[in-house]
Amino acid sequence: MSEQSPYEQLGVTEESSFEEIQEAKQRLLQQYENDVKITEAIEAAYDAVIMDRLRLRQEGKIKVPDRIRFPERSPAPKPESKPLISNQSPGWLRGLIDTPSARDIGIPAAVFGSLGAASLVIPDRAGSLSPLLLSLGVFAAIYFLNRKEKRFGRSVLLTFLSLVLGVALGAGVGSVVKSAGVAIPVSGQQLYALITFLLFWVSSSFLR
Repeated sequence: MSEQSPYEQLGVTEESSFEEIQEAKQRLLQQYENDVKITEAIEAAYDAVIMDRLRLRQEGKIKVPDRIRFPERSPAPKPESKPLISNQSPGWLRGLIDTPSARDIGIPAAVFGSLGAASLVIPDRAGSLSPLLLSLGVFAAIYFLNRKEKRFGRSVLLTFLSLVLGVALGAGVGSVVKSAGVAIPVSGQQLYALITFLLFWVSSSFLR
């Protein structure tokens, strides 16, 4: 191939478009991918052709695409999103942790955030509002979990564990705050509800 001109090495002509030159290069690289010397010759021929096309462009004889004249204008590749856990993690952990999209995080956040706001804003003189909102949160958490894997029993179990943990944490935080003599602007039921809604959001967004 070295006795041929760069155009001949690629199997193109001076009239070939840039897309045709690129396709010829890729086709030859695939054909000779196991021969290092030939692939290096193909790369060198491609570079020589591009330099020649730039020279012709400077002389006003052809038009070179902007992405060749100004490679810095090409859009930067998007960074790959990293999963929450690596492939070397235990199988049971990979089966439990999800890698949610922004939509899978945002919609549950809006639902449970609304329920939490309602528990703070709406007066609850009879003490029945928090249990009602928690019941709605339970149904929402089961729905969000079940729509991922279609495993209803697992969804109910994870939701129940989140509920129990939320109530336990609420009781613990309330006890600590009370013993420290710190006044907080929420009642005990509101505190339980807020912590439970937070756990519902975490479980429905990041577990499966």
